[in-house]
Amino acid sequence: MHESSPFLLVDDILASHKEALGPDFLGYRNHVTRVLHFLFAIAPQLRASEEQVLIAATFHDLGIWTARTFDYLAPSSRLAHEYLLAHSLQAHWPEIDVIIQQHHKLRPYRGPFSLSVESFRRADLVDLSLGLFRFGLASRFIRSVRDTFPNAHFHSRLTAFTARHFLRSPLNPLPMVRW
Repeated sequence: MHESSPFLLVDDILASHKEALGPDFLGYRNHVTRVLHFLFAIAPQLRASEEQVLIAATFHDLGIWTARTFDYLAPSSRLAHEYLLAHSLQAHWPEIDVIIQQHHKLRPYRGPFSLSVESFRRADLVDLSLGLFRFGLASRFIRSVRDTFPNAHFHSRLTAFTARHFLRSPLNPLPMVRW
């Protein structure tokens, strides 16, 4: 398994946020890369709209670090919007915004851009659950992706962010979750 050149877009975008990510840079980069591998395995037809999903994946959780908040969907979406404006890619905005806003939806997504949004939601859940949820992906494939792009403490950092947020807002422990 290797990264194809389109994944360079992920690195280019993340390079401008390296300071905000700090020691979590590699963990987040690998999370994004794993999610994309799972996404393209779940829905290979999304290769046709690869740029949109690469951008959405890169920004989907970034607001945790840039805005220093666990209520990060809006900040992540704003970062993506700013990027799209700066690169004259505004036409991608509606799809990317929905992908980011709905990627932690608990139930299947059935709305505009449902193929990319639902496939992304599933791919992110495959990684977030460490392969507990597979959505038809072979365990061997998931293991191979995880071995190629190691966790680098990503999940332990999310656990720490979750615990810290719970102590601050026990009545809203997971503000990013949608029904």
